[in-house]
Amino acid sequence: MTHRPVHARKVLTTTIPVRWGDMDAFGHVNNTIYFRYFEQARVEWLEALGYRVVAGVSPSPVLVHADCNFLKPVTYPAVCEVTVYAGEPGRSSVTSWYELRLVGDETLYATGSGKMVWVDAATGRSTPLPDDLRRALTSIPG
Repeated sequence: MTHRPVHARKVLTTTIPVRWGDMDAFGHVNNTIYFRYFEQARVEWLEALGYRVVAGVSPSPVLVHADCNFLKPVTYPAVCEVTVYAGEPGRSSVTSWYELRLVGDETLYATGSGKMVWVDAATGRSTPLPDDLRRALTSIPG
């Protein structure tokens, strides 16, 4: 089970409505959809930092690890609130953690994490984090 480390810093909170199509035959949000919710929050965070998350931009972040702990089922209708926390930057990577709650409910429904590595599209190899991203990550108040 992945737990957010104490040194991780809150970088974004966003809301995502649960769609009817997010449900599965068991009457709750399908497990794969939680990863989509985390992805959407991660993309919003990167775009808020000024990074376009589109194909062909190099260097760009590539997700190399993702996990989710399903704590309580989410059902339609609902609006999810996903909070993103960022860890200390590595040479070419950064890990983020996620907490999923429902708007108006402090209950923790899911937690997760994802590790992104910046990759040069031409070579397919990792590349150092952009300097402005490193500065942004190290200047987040704790």
